Amino acid sequence: MTVINTKNCKNVVSMFFEQAEAQGERPFLWAKHDGKYRPMSWRETAAQISAIARALRKLGIEKGDRVMLVSENRPEWLISELAIIAAGAIAVPAYTTNTLDDHTHILTNSEASGMIISTAKLAEVALAAAHRSDTARFAIVMEPVDLKQSLNVEIHKWDALVQRSQSDHLNIIEEAAKLERTETACIIYTSGTGGKPKGVMLSHGAVLHNCNGAQHVLHDLGLEKNRFLSFLPLSHSYEHMGGLHFPVSIGAEIYYAEGIETLGVNMVEAHPTFMTAVPRLYETMHARIMRGIEQQGGMKEKMFRKTLELGLKYHEDPKSLTFGERILNALLDKLVRKKVRGRFGGKLKAMISGGAPLNPDIGEFFQALGLTILQGYGLTESAPLISANMPDNVKMHTVGTPVPDTEVRIADDGEILARGELLMNGYWRNEKATRETIIDGWLHTGDIGMFDEDGCLHITDRKKDIIVNSGGDNIAPQRIEGFLTLETEISQAMVYGDKRSHLVGLIVPDEVWLSEWCKSNAKTNDIAQLTSDEDLRSAVSEVISRINVNLSNVEKVRKFIIADEPFTIDNEQMTPTMKVRRHKIKEIYGERLESLYV
Repeated sequence: MTVINTKNCKNVVSMFFEQAEAQGERPFLWAKHDGKYRPMSWRETAAQISAIARALRKLGIEKGDRVMLVSENRPEWLISELAIIAAGAIAVPAYTTNTLDDHTHILTNSEASGMIISTAKLAEVALAAAHRSDTARFAIVMEPVDLKQSLNVEIHKWDALVQRSQSDHLNIIEEAAKLERTETACIIYTSGTGGKPKGVMLSHGAVLHNCNGAQHVLHDLGLEKNRFLSFLPLSHSYEHMGGLHFPVSIGAEIYYAEGIETLGVNMVEAHPTFMTAVPRLYETMHARIMRGIEQQGGMKEKMFRKTLELGLKYHEDPKSLTFGERILNALLDKLVRKKVRGRFGGKLKAMISGGAPLNPDIGEFFQALGLTILQGYGLTESAPLISANMPDNVKMHTVGTPVPDTEVRIADDGEILARGELLMNGYWRNEKATRETIIDGWLHTGDIGMFDEDGCLHITDRKKDIIVNSGGDNIAPQRIEGFLTLETEISQAMVYGDKRSHLVGLIVPDEVWLSEWCKSNAKTNDIAQLTSDEDLRSAVSEVISRINVNLSNVEKVRKFIIADEPFTIDNEQMTPTMKVRRHKIKEIYGERLESLYV
């Protein structure tokens, strides 16, 4: 295995070709075919990248053109992005969950010349958006599509292009070597938590800087012989770096999960050594594990809870365990923790958490079970990695220390500022937003934070999300929402109360708990019909009262309403990376939340 020094790389494509030359026929990309994971070698991947890059050139793609990519995570995703960049163009990834209007906005805003699309289902929406576009000339489809109308774009089949391009002698490796580190490699659109997505221009240098930072963080865990399981959207900067370019930089294998619903099975099949995930997934895993243990009850539950107790005590201070506790902890490691690790594939060195704040209790839960979670921090505008916890100094309530060659300081108003090669080249076609975000060379993150005595960064809240009540108190909603969603009865929550005397909340009951509660109380399990049910309100009120005991007076949730449905990607109340779209939820529930103050 070869670990590449990304400080010396000129661009991300040349880094890949260097790695492919070193790895040769070793397996690289793994995907399910006929129910079984099968590999594509480094050499075969390199050949396909060259073929698609040559095909793009023949389709008229010139330096600086944009090409949109609409695909689920699969080998062709990586091949497509690197081929687009190798052809001299700029890759524009798009979420598979995008609506027609979302795709149209990105196509129009980026002025993309073409698209690469994976499945027939995704092509239905993507091609409809391309038909609206004034700039898109072609679409390359990985799978057959059933065209029911004539389109303004030419359709080309992936396999046919690869086959035809094999006879073309344009040397893509030499062409890729002409790309400079400062040039824009891709435009990644923000997930739209605060409105219309903006196109973030990331340079080769920004991505390579991130790879170097990730290598530094994970170095002591071993950078050789690694496997990644990719399941977060590759169109998000977090997975884009952590599940694509970083694995390339260390010569790792990449397995592609079939979907979130099969993640448990795929972990056992792939035996990943590293995984990237968002806090929402860890919260779901935590709830599932605890529910299963409580259902088992008896001795198994007692052993599990003792494992947690000793694991937490050990991680707080390894010397605090008595001689007897050390023996029992070692025994429980074999009886309990080994089984838990086995459910995650048995080979995990670390799970990485990013994309949103991780509740420390969730992180400590997994640490106590022998699964290392390293929380990192960053933004799409920083490609994204700014800081991360180091394996030998995990402080779960922080996001660790800044990665190498990254300057971070706290502004007078508490905002976190960052500087270095990791910063974006700016927002595409939006100079005003760029000037407002990068000031005097410093990225204004919009996050509020502080450094502790060890130089670890604490994120207290989003600058725009901070609630300032009528008494002038600054309240961090994410902290309170974290307490709420730790309870087994509550799945999701949003607190509200800007310029008001107290906080109120929007509550989504846990699906499994609600089902059991409905059975016990002879109610119809339909959340839309239960929003005003007094018995359900009483049950949820007890939970909130339990939480309020541990909150300050200004943080207490005084009243609440129950949501009509869960926050999901489909109803646009969550981003594809599982972050709450507050502005969208306020549009829907604003009047009802305001009525709680009457």
